[in-house]
Amino acid sequence: MEGCKPSTTPFLRDTSPLYKLDSQLDDPGPYRRLIGKLLYLTNTKPDLCYTINSLSQFMQFPIEHHYRAVQHVLRYIKSTRSEGFFFAADSPMHLKGFSDSDWATCPNTKRSTTRFCIFLGTSLVSWKSKKHKTVSRSSTEAEYRALAATVCEIQWLHYLLEDLQIEESGVPALYCDNKSAHHIAHNQSFHERTKHIELDCHVVREKIQEGLLHLLPVRSDEQLADVFTKFPHRVSFKHIIPKLGLINIHRPA
Repeated sequence: MEGCKPSTTPFLRDTSPLYKLDSQLDDPGPYRRLIGKLLYLTNTKPDLCYTINSLSQFMQFPIEHHYRAVQHVLRYIKSTRSEGFFFAADSPMHLKGFSDSDWATCPNTKRSTTRFCIFLGTSLVSWKSKKHKTVSRSSTEAEYRALAATVCEIQWLHYLLEDLQIEESGVPALYCDNKSAHHIAHNQSFHERTKHIELDCHVVREKIQEGLLHLLPVRSDEQLADVFTKFPHRVSFKHIIPKLGLINIHRPA
């Protein structure tokens, strides 16, 4: 693949064949080994997180289209070999998180995907993309599961900074683009339609009332966690990636 043509995105334009029962690979070994190696790369390249997470779900019975998708990822890596994280020395010690969920994103299981990314100042320090273990009955339930996971991660980072005797410059902020989840988080009463997500509601509301964080709204087109839960449009992808702190280390200016 050293002589391949670089790609501008890590995902194929049409992803529907990924979930079709097609002819399986005669030897799935190369596919599995390649996915195993790329999983390590997601520790420093969050732009690959959702793509590799999706392709790793077909390790048992990969098909030809899955292997072409992995080759496309390699073409993208070739075009972004010089990209890396930049951690500014003068970055403010302020936690800021983006939480989102894609409801019933899997065509086969109808399970949702939780995603979040957390910044310390301008530096991305934590991110996650994971498919739910159970099916969510509503988009609000899926959003609240993502909110609860993000709140727990922010709380852990908050305690970690305290142990390191690092004083934060403000109350952590958590951004969510779902109006229903935002409303329920600030509503003291539970409604019949939200009883099945009561535990997550208690977790999120309790931390808000304790002053651990502020839950703030954000526009969908400014939701940085989009790249961790779905394949966005090429223009949106290129718009979000620089905001995650990835820059060309050969041309830092």
